[in-house]
Amino acid sequence: MELKHIDIACLSVSPANMRGVKKQPDLTNILPSVRARGILVPLIVRQNGSPTTYEIVAGKRRYHAALAVAQESGGIDPLPCAVMEAGDDAAALEASLIENIARLDPDEVTRWESFTRLVKEGRSPEDIALTFGLTSLQVKRTLALGNLLPRIRTLYRNGHIDAVTVRHLTLASRPRQREWLALLDDGSAYAPTGHALKSWLMGGHAIATGKALFDLSLYTGEIIADLFGEDSYFADATQFWQAQEDAISALAEDYREAGWNDVLVLPRGETFHHWEHVHCPKKKGGRIYIAVGHGGDVAVHEGYISQKEARRLERGDVLEKPVRPELSAPLASYVDLHRHAAVRARLACAPSIALRVMTAHAISGSSLWRVDVASQRGATDAISESVETCASETAFDRERRIALDLLGLDPDTPTVTGRGYDRDINALFARLLTMDDPTVMGILAVVMAETLEPGSAMIERLGQELNVTMASVWETDNTLLDLIRDREVMNHILADVAGFDIAEAHARATVKVQRGIVHDCLTGSSGRGRVEGWVPRWMQFPPSGYTTRGGVGSVERALEMSAREEQPRDDTELAPETEPERQAA
Repeated sequence: MELKHIDIACLSVSPANMRGVKKQPDLTNILPSVRARGILVPLIVRQNGSPTTYEIVAGKRRYHAALAVAQESGGIDPLPCAVMEAGDDAAALEASLIENIARLDPDEVTRWESFTRLVKEGRSPEDIALTFGLTSLQVKRTLALGNLLPRIRTLYRNGHIDAVTVRHLTLASRPRQREWLALLDDGSAYAPTGHALKSWLMGGHAIATGKALFDLSLYTGEIIADLFGEDSYFADATQFWQAQEDAISALAEDYREAGWNDVLVLPRGETFHHWEHVHCPKKKGGRIYIAVGHGGDVAVHEGYISQKEARRLERGDVLEKPVRPELSAPLASYVDLHRHAAVRARLACAPSIALRVMTAHAISGSSLWRVDVASQRGATDAISESVETCASETAFDRERRIALDLLGLDPDTPTVTGRGYDRDINALFARLLTMDDPTVMGILAVVMAETLEPGSAMIERLGQELNVTMASVWETDNTLLDLIRDREVMNHILADVAGFDIAEAHARATVKVQRGIVHDCLTGSSGRGRVEGWVPRWMQFPPSGYTTRGGVGSVERALEMSAREEQPRDDTELAPETEPERQAA
């Protein structure tokens, strides 16, 4: 029997397992312990034909519990396993291991005290491991608890922190442990635990030294190692990435010299999706894809082409060998950013050009601009039709058509402002450069009007600033009257239109009756005199309501805007007083 730690990805349940393969085991009584302490009793495994993969003969429940914890926390350490040799009996091995573990105190801190005494007596970690049926790594992890502050050991013993948190704290110096305890004591602060603790200790992504493609002697920064001698990490991520990217470039060059059609290094963090590609041999144009993770890992995918290229091959087309670009991705980034910095410094001093650039962006969009056209769709088709046929919309449509013509666009296009980059921004900018400022401002006014948010506080501000008179552009219609279902409100409107006496006389009438009288007054029907220029209070600038019940959005926005304007300005915003003003004060 050999005791060792094996990655969970290299394990699978053996068909010979006494608990079966298909049935999902009940983890109720084991999962809490695995979450808190990890796997203590080694699994019984044997090789299944490959030197790196093993099948579980005994320990299926422990294995499934470890899978559950790995799914919850995003990963789990390699599991302790007893590798069977020819002639070993799985049941006997498991019974022996369980008996040995039973001789240990379940409290790992007490176990540390026992192991420490044995070490002082001259026992090695390997001797202790054999005595108790543990792996050497399990013994080393237990002994590493001695590096922890006594209070952290007490928190662990009492179950207030888990095994993963404790293991990562062994990476920390005593001062760093005290910093973590201070966060734990501060109720308003966040004390990272579990795998998040490793990122906190490393200042971001924890990059293990095993991820390096380069010789570690080339790295001159600090390397942080845990107390078990199993894991070590780069303290200087910047220096790591410089050496790693050089090694990746050298790896790509090796593949090119080996005759591969192309070698593509994906941007850091971008995943290679197998389902978007098809296997293709080197001779037929297959390429190498190199994926680089934020944690420093590098995965090479040999012999793939895109689905589109695969369809071309099926038609008998020949894939041309792509020309390697002159600039690598990092070099291109350097050039692009410096050119960007130079251009925007000049643009900041050229407001006339900036006006045209902004207008082109607002019309066409870019990856950094998102401009949406205001929706004119109402809650019902009747509302939408009422807006579409009103005098204001007709007037705006004339201005929109003028702007479209100036830009060389189809006058029947629904909007000047585009969607999803469907306009050529450079062509628009070139055309705007041929226009004078007033013309460009006229186009910008149409764009702004198209993208003005309905029902916003800006509508209230602009309505008053532009002296909008609703009576000159709006006439009441049946759609509005049909939408008023409140008798108290309708009675107030009746008073507005027909007078107080008529409203009081019909105060108890139904909404339908009151609506009919209002309609007759506004149209001059049924012998009533026609009332001209009536506008509901809600639609005026500034607006007001008919009752004290509230719930009128335009009124509330107008009141909020007025309140903000009436608030005294902060002293820091006032212009500094002159000496005569101070003397007068």
